[in-house]
Amino acid sequence: WRHCHIDHCDGHLPDTVEGHGHGHSHNNNATGTLILVGDTIHNFVDGILIAAAFMTDIHLGIVTALAIAAHEIPQELGDFVILLHSGFKRSKALYYNIISSLGTVVGALLAYYALADMQEFLPYILVIAASSFIYIAVADLIPGLHHKVKLSETLQQISLIAAGTLFIYITHSTLH
Repeated sequence: WRHCHIDHCDGHLPDTVEGHGHGHSHNNNATGTLILVGDTIHNFVDGILIAAAFMTDIHLGIVTALAIAAHEIPQELGDFVILLHSGFKRSKALYYNIISSLGTVVGALLAYYALADMQEFLPYILVIAASSFIYIAVADLIPGLHHKVKLSETLQQISLIAAGTLFIYITHSTLH
């Protein structure tokens, strides 16, 4: 699942479509279907994490739900574009993207009822969730920041990190 953000690297296949430049077709329903399956599983797990957080503490649940929503909105927009590029019509892409998003609700409801009798597992689920987010930040996001070396880009990165930290602080302060 690892990827890069440049056209020529070990992770990309050689160009297969003349003049296209990045080796894939825009009419490949298989790509869209894989995105939908993967995203549904991803959303299901997000639902489990949200339920576990709410069951631990209402404030933790709110912060977790907000953090996941902040992550999901741009991801779902990206998935929508991938579905369009995979040959889905706009209405079908929107419909399937919404259906996929309902995996969050299903995951949350199942986790709520399943974990109600297994409260001792909540800390472990939360540790897995937190470590997953830390892994994503360390393995994927931070290395990408090192490719931007202009002072203006560095200041933008620092500003966005500070804004995110401030948002968490304000949310935490407001809820407690």
